[in-house]
Amino acid sequence: RYPRVDVRPNLLFVDDGDILTSAGVTAGVDLCLHIIRRDHGAAAANARARALVAPPQRPGGQAQFFERLRPDARGDELAAVRAWMLDNLAHRQSVDELARRAHMSRRTFIRRFQQETDSSPMAWLTAARLDWARELLETGPTPVEQVARLSGLGSPAAFRATFHRHVGTSPAEYRATFR
Repeated sequence: RYPRVDVRPNLLFVDDGDILTSAGVTAGVDLCLHIIRRDHGAAAANARARALVAPPQRPGGQAQFFERLRPDARGDELAAVRAWMLDNLAHRQSVDELARRAHMSRRTFIRRFQQETDSSPMAWLTAARLDWARELLETGPTPVEQVARLSGLGSPAAFRATFHRHVGTSPAEYRATFR
């Protein structure tokens, strides 16, 4: 809606001179420490951080952890196909197969899927698989190799790369943070 706004989703905060924004409550603390550091120096910021029992400066490039990566759908025409996709995350799925399930041509299926979810079918499927992988990592001792298989994200190496690219951390680090 605002094409001139430059959103940077992987930053804790942004200092653009007169405009400062943070990604959330904890990132607001990071921003406050940044302002103290900028205005009064590192020693003052470090003293405030120690008083807050917070790190003086967290890495700014870390991804934010969202409740769900998979976008919500606005329509019901493809609800049965999306449900089937979720029930079969571990299995290989192709756009052609999904279009057949929807009784549509490939092109129509892709267009309608995009209209309902604001996402391509494969991007939506990847996000759903990542959501399931995150849940497995948070709730049990399932080995990363098995999480890769159960989520349908491929080999353990491919899973780790995809997970890191989308979530911003490794599966092991994610598990250590959220389990």
